[in-house]
Amino acid sequence: PLVVETTALGAAYAAGLAEGVWADLADIRTNWQEGGRWQAAMDAGERARLTNRWSQAVQRTLDWV
Repeated sequence: PLVVETTALGAAYAAGLAEGVWADLADIRTNWQEGGRWQAAMDAGERARLTNRWSQAVQRTLDWV
């Protein structure tokens, strides 16, 4: 979204709906704008390798205390 403070924006939308600022969700949707789009650049093999290492690290931390 163009506005990155989505939690605050959602609260504002909910309050606006409750107070009649917007008629319905379709009315709110007209305010939404895409802020950017990202495309993954890492190849699948490297992603799998790093994810596996991350998973192993998580497993090592379990039951430390």
